[in-house]
Amino acid sequence: MSKKISFLRALSSVSIGKKQIMGLTGLALCGFLVTHLLGNFLVLLGPDAFNNYAHTLISNPFIYVAEAGLVALFLSHLFMALKLTWENRQARPVKYYMKKSTGRGETFASKTMIYTGIITFIFVVLHLISFKYGTEYTTYIDGVKVRDIYKLVIEYFSNPLYVAWYVVAMISMGIHTSHGFWSAFQSLGFNHEKYTPIIRKISCLYACFIGLGFSFLSIWCHFQN
Repeated sequence: MSKKISFLRALSSVSIGKKQIMGLTGLALCGFLVTHLLGNFLVLLGPDAFNNYAHTLISNPFIYVAEAGLVALFLSHLFMALKLTWENRQARPVKYYMKKSTGRGETFASKTMIYTGIITFIFVVLHLISFKYGTEYTTYIDGVKVRDIYKLVIEYFSNPLYVAWYVVAMISMGIHTSHGFWSAFQSLGFNHEKYTPIIRKISCLYACFIGLGFSFLSIWCHFQN
């Protein structure tokens, strides 16, 4: 009997470990989103400010290390999310005939995590194709030849369909992070009746900042044509 209990505990710890990995990678990606959005706000200051920022990033010798780390974080988060979803469905192959409230505060965001995650994955792939591997325009800043990312961004968002897709994807990401941000802390073992509600509020504010911030920039760029 004791061996059976030890085995069940081992399985439980493995599951918790997966959630902790997903939580840690999720928080790291949330940090990246903030820095990425703050950098993108430089587009409001004009071509030189934005292009100089972009050039500083891509000319850094450690950029490939940073990109590799970011890819590793993203794929690890995606893999753990899919694995946990699969395992949960295998553990309960037949859906409940009638859903009952568990008292855990299930929300629209928590119920749609897999779907908003898929939308985010599709967005990231298309985003890389459109911008990182997009048209190579060039310009000069103080006599230095740099890639004209500003022109590429303004050109891309001149298409209203691309703006619409971008806004939808950013709203989806906002919904995803509104749950993911605070649940990451819970996965890491931080669950306190006093501080968890505060973290939830911060999570909502963070999600609004990310979703609305990126959406605003795409719409602003559209009207620069």
